[in-house]
Amino acid sequence: MPTKQQKATAYWKENVKYLFILLSIWFAVSYGAGILFKDALNHIKIGGFKLGFWFAQQGAIYVFVILIFVYVHLMNKLDKKYGYDE
Repeated sequence: MPTKQQKATAYWKENVKYLFILLSIWFAVSYGAGILFKDALNHIKIGGFKLGFWFAQQGAIYVFVILIFVYVHLMNKLDKKYGYDE
């Protein structure tokens, strides 16, 4: 049976892994779609606006909010897995 310290270390390691993945997705959407791939995405229009412009202005914010809910869900599962839920 793992000690409290080993359990806490494993919990934190998995938490950091989730953070890295989710922040990488956010970076790819906000910087990649809004800046790097803007010209390629501008050939597609949503509601009369170019897709690159839409991602730079609103899309990255929507993705960030969705990622917050995904993080909450993942952390609830992680808490149950390691016995930190109440």
